Amino acid sequence: MYLEINGDRLISDIQKDFCAVYPFLKIEFFKNGQVRRDRYPLNKLIPATQPVKNAWYSKKDNGQLDFNDAMTVTEFETALMEHFGLAAQVFRRSGNLWLETTITDYWTLKQQNEHGREITVGRHHTENNNNPDYELNRDPNP
Repeated sequence: MYLEINGDRLISDIQKDFCAVYPFLKIEFFKNGQVRRDRYPLNKLIPATQPVKNAWYSKKDNGQLDFNDAMTVTEFETALMEHFGLAAQVFRRSGNLWLETTITDYWTLKQQNEHGREITVGRHHTENNNNPDYELNRDPNP
């Protein structure tokens, strides 16, 4: 899998491409990547309507960022910074909220997405259970 990084693309285009692969994750881009410690301040958030070139911390070339399910959030965010000069933060969906993944940055992108799915949709939908309801009066010894 890859993300096409081009200075003329909108941030929202990159976000859509990422969400097409991981629907329970999103990426946000921030100004001044050097200030990051555990998280970026909200006032540094770059609107999704801006072109990627407005998010470059240090000018980098256009190209593709290869990523996969086994890549950790830290590896993904670091690759965006090192290869494209983009300060990014991955967020995980939790119901109708988006949470920063800073405490679980060592989880893989797949783990983050699956956890977001379980919290948002429910575990029974992720286990291919044909009967998501639990019958309280079910006879335990049929």
